[in-house]
Amino acid sequence: MELNSSSCIVLYPSPGIGHLVSMVELGKLILCHHPESFSKIIILITNAPHLDTRATAPYMSSVSATTPSITFHHLPTPPLPPNYAPSVIGLDFELIGLNNPNVRQALETISSTQFKINAFIIDFFCDAAFKVSSALGIPTYYFFTTAASNLSALLYFPTLHQKVTVNLKDYNDFVHYPGVPPIFSTDNAITVLDRSTMEYKFFMRTAVQMAKADGIIINTFHSLEPRAITALSDGLCIPDGPTPPIYCIGPLITGEQVASEEHECLVWLNSQPSKSVIYLCFGSLGVFGEEQLKEIAVGLENSKHRFLWVVKNLPSKQDIDPITMLPQGFLERTKGRGLVVKSWVPQVAVLNHNSVGGFVTHCGWNSILEGVCAGVPMIGWPLYAEQRTNRVIMVEELKVGLGVVESGGERFVSSNELEKRVRELMDSDNGKRVRNRVVELRDAAKAAMGDEDGSSRITLAKLITKWKE
Repeated sequence: MELNSSSCIVLYPSPGIGHLVSMVELGKLILCHHPESFSKIIILITNAPHLDTRATAPYMSSVSATTPSITFHHLPTPPLPPNYAPSVIGLDFELIGLNNPNVRQALETISSTQFKINAFIIDFFCDAAFKVSSALGIPTYYFFTTAASNLSALLYFPTLHQKVTVNLKDYNDFVHYPGVPPIFSTDNAITVLDRSTMEYKFFMRTAVQMAKADGIIINTFHSLEPRAITALSDGLCIPDGPTPPIYCIGPLITGEQVASEEHECLVWLNSQPSKSVIYLCFGSLGVFGEEQLKEIAVGLENSKHRFLWVVKNLPSKQDIDPITMLPQGFLERTKGRGLVVKSWVPQVAVLNHNSVGGFVTHCGWNSILEGVCAGVPMIGWPLYAEQRTNRVIMVEELKVGLGVVESGGERFVSSNELEKRVRELMDSDNGKRVRNRVVELRDAAKAAMGDEDGSSRITLAKLITKWKE
C-alpha cells in the first residue's frame, strides 16, 4: 500500500512528561506496525507553569531526531485566573479547558493547510477538548493509560453517584464495579472521595463525556484483565446508554532500553546472583520523610535480602541529601548486598535484569505493566492518585503481587511489615505462586503484542482500518 501523504493522527497529552511519553509511545506503536497508513503523527503540547517540565524539551528533541514522522505543535500558554490555587489535578483540568481556543485553532490550521485529521486522540485529563473536536466533526478517541478495571470504575461512576449518596471517604464499605474486585471506599482514587471538590466534578463530567466518544483506547491486554474488559464490552459499566468501542492495545511501555550498560546500578546488578535482588522504586513523585525512610532501611537490613533502592529528595528539602536521613551505619552494614541510588535508574533495564527477583512499587499502572512484562513479582505500596485501586487489582485480580499493610490511618509502613513482605515474596510458597503467575502473564503479554495474531496487534489493526475509512 502506498503512503497516504495527506492524512495524519493528532494526539493531545495533558501536561507532564509521563503523559507525553505515553502518547509518544502510542504514536510509535502506530508507525511501527502501520507505517504506510499516515504520513504524520502530530502531538499538541500544552505548557504548564505549575509543573517541572525541564525534561520535556530534551525528550522531544530526542524523539524528533529518531522518529521524524512524529512532530510537536506547541500551543500558547493560556493565562490562568488570578489567585487560582486548586490541586495539581484540578489545575491540569482547568488548564486544558482554558486552552480550548488554541486547540481549535491548531486543529483548523492542520486541517486546512496540511492534512486530513483521521483521528484526534486525547488524554483522560484533556476531556475539555472533546467538545472542540466534536464541533469540528473530527473522530475523537480517549487514550486511557491506566487499567481497564479503572475504566470500568470511571464509566460506572455516574451510576455509583446515584447509588451511594454520601462521600466515599465516609462510606466505610466496599464499592462494587462491573468486572472489578470489591474496592473499599477509601481505596478509590483520592480525587473521587469527596463529592464537593472540583476534582470530583471533573471526573464526573469526564465519565459522561467519554461515553460519547468514538472509542476508548486502553493500555492493557485481554488476558491480563478479561473480567473488566468483558464488562466494558458488554455495556455493564454504562447501564443507561451505549458504550463506545473499547480497544486494548497494550502492554505499551516506554522503550527506555537506551539506558547505558554503564549505569552504576546495572554494573552492580551484574555481580549479584540470579533473582536475588529486591528492587524498590516509587515513581517520579514517590518521596518519603525521614521517619519512613528509616523504617524502609531497617526493614531491608533485617530482611537479609539483597536490594536496589531508589530514593528521592523531598520537594520541600531539595538541598538535603536523602542519603543523610538513613540510619547511621546502614550503608556500611549493608555494603555488598545493597545499593542505594538517588533520583533515577533505567527501570525497564533494571526489571529485565536477571538478578532482580522482586519489585516494591507505588502501583502506578506503567510500573505494574513493566513488572508484568519483565516477569517480576511485586509488592504494592500505593502513594497517590488511583494507586490504591491499582494495588487491589494487582493483588486480587492479576495475582502478581502482595500488598503492604499500613499502620492505622496514617498510611505508614513499619520496618517489620516491609521485612515480612520481602521475605514472603522472596522465600515463601505464596511468593513462588505469585512468581509463577507473573511469568504466565509475561508470556501472555509477549503473545498479545509480539505475534501477528496477538490480541493487541489485531485490535490495533482494526483501529487503523477504522481510521482510514
